[in-house]
Amino acid sequence: MSTPFAEHLPLPAGNGAIRIWLKSSAYTRRLLQGSADADVWTSSASFLAWFSQAHGLLKTDVAVLEVGELFDSWIARNGGLESRLPKRRRPTTALRALLGEEEPKALLAEVIGAVDSQLRGRVPLVIAMPSPRHWLRHANWLADQPDETPDADIVEDASMYLADLLRAVSTTPVSGVLLEEAAGDSAFSAADLQRYSSVVNVVRHYGWSLGLRLPPGTSVPDSGLDEFDTVITEARANTGSLSRGRDISAEFTHSVPNPLTDGEFYFASVNPGLHPETVLETLELLRRRA
Repeated sequence: MSTPFAEHLPLPAGNGAIRIWLKSSAYTRRLLQGSADADVWTSSASFLAWFSQAHGLLKTDVAVLEVGELFDSWIARNGGLESRLPKRRRPTTALRALLGEEEPKALLAEVIGAVDSQLRGRVPLVIAMPSPRHWLRHANWLADQPDETPDADIVEDASMYLADLLRAVSTTPVSGVLLEEAAGDSAFSAADLQRYSSVVNVVRHYGWSLGLRLPPGTSVPDSGLDEFDTVITEARANTGSLSRGRDISAEFTHSVPNPLTDGEFYFASVNPGLHPETVLETLELLRRRA
């Protein structure tokens, strides 16, 4: 079993090794595969060949597997999502059909095992995925279904489907899960977090850590974060005992961020169009300021 990534987070006392956490899949695919849209998910071998180069290039403190990308890739290669839906449909039908497929779940388990063997415990291995609310709407978009703001019960159902997906990789050496809300989702609120309990319960049952990335421009909720180990946000806020990921995606390479304070780490989603020299220079600067 892998060490939960919470044990590597900087706490308010200043402990922990994680200082730079990047999401760089599209950037490194453009750099190494020639296109940000290149499909590296065709097999565990093809993924590992790309991942080994990508992780060696940036050498950040967390290894991230983008689970949403895997399912998008698989469904695009296998006839799309619309063809898999029954005639009678509910708002959760598309997500249930997408996450119910056994082949991508098996591939995810293979990829996790392959990546863990390559990492050898040097950094935590985190699986990042859209939150129940986010993935629900994304699946409906993939299936050309109406995009309606989901009510609480619908979000709760979506959470159960994500929990089932996590159970499918329960024996793999995952150190934690990052749930990401959709950028631009102005309707997100702390009430949504109460509907994620199925995911929270599964993560805690398997001894993993749990993080939440908030949409840009969203304030940190004053409740609902008790079950999370870290919150990643642009907002300046007191997150109490939680480690805070300072989301510098918008300013990455454009301005010099302030040094980290106790309990913080830098987080950035790397724009795929950035020049490699600029990215490496920025990472070196961040390491000095961390």
